[in-house]
Amino acid sequence: MAKPLHQNVCEEQIYKTVYDSHAEDLYKQLYYKYGEHLNPQDKVQEAFIKLWQNCKDVLPNKAKGYVYTVANNLMLNAFKHKKVVLKYAKNHAASVEHEDPQFLMETDEYLKKYQHALSFLTEKQREVFLLNRIEGKRHKAIAEQLDISQKAVEKRLYAAIKVLKNELVELKGRSF
Repeated sequence: MAKPLHQNVCEEQIYKTVYDSHAEDLYKQLYYKYGEHLNPQDKVQEAFIKLWQNCKDVLPNKAKGYVYTVANNLMLNAFKHKKVVLKYAKNHAASVEHEDPQFLMETDEYLKKYQHALSFLTEKQREVFLLNRIEGKRHKAIAEQLDISQKAVEKRLYAAIKVLKNELVELKGRSF
């Protein structure tokens, strides 16, 4: 249930007072702590937007703590996101450096043949093979998931591998 209007930040004058009192100091704290590259001004604005969206739940004497906590969490999230982006860019750049057009063409050709070879597997073989090789599940976990014996998993997996080897024999001598 919402608190009476004078006990929360929804009143425009109270909200304006909170903003005027804390926005600049919050910006400075974020700037000094995280630097300019994470857009601390944007995070301050987002924190005050969240305060307005949740104004019914925030008491005026708790508003400062609320916006500081929200802004800090926004900065931390931005920092984590930036780390992920940089890691991806680094990994992507490293993998792209060694790829020439011939390699890309051969890889595409191999993937098409691999998909075609998978179509020769029975549904049960394909299911076990993909659970093991793509998802990395162990035989016991697959057996429990499919409600079959571990021996059945092994038989299906080895039968799948045999079919794939026969279908992909022409690629055996090539290096990828």
